[in-house]
Amino acid sequence: QVQLVESGGRAVQAGGSLRLSCAASGRTSTSSAMGWFRQAPGKEREFVAGMVWGLGRTNYADSVKGRFTISRDNAKSIVYLQMNSLKPEDTAVYYCAAERRVPDSTHPQDWNYWGQGTQVTVSS
Repeated sequence: QVQLVESGGRAVQAGGSLRLSCAASGRTSTSSAMGWFRQAPGKEREFVAGMVWGLGRTNYADSVKGRFTISRDNAKSIVYLQMNSLKPEDTAVYYCAAERRVPDSTHPQDWNYWGQGTQVTVSS
């Protein structure tokens, strides 16, 4: 089992920055994938960014490339999502996810563990 706890979400104005954190505990390993997804009201959950814990290999949704950065602190088992140049369309509940059953998958159904989510609201 893997437990994930997100934090850092809040209201911010467009153009601002936020850093989300995801503290992982339990049966994590250096081969585990970690990721961030988001879900806006009335929309499906969508992939934002992912990385392989031990390798540092990352991938991003086209909508956030160049603005968001996923990183990790191995010693603390924390994954971060640095979000810059925020836009109103980035408003959503952001979820941390761990361990995907399908390599490099960006589909929520392929991920095993989820946090409770943290709200990000970007006002214009």
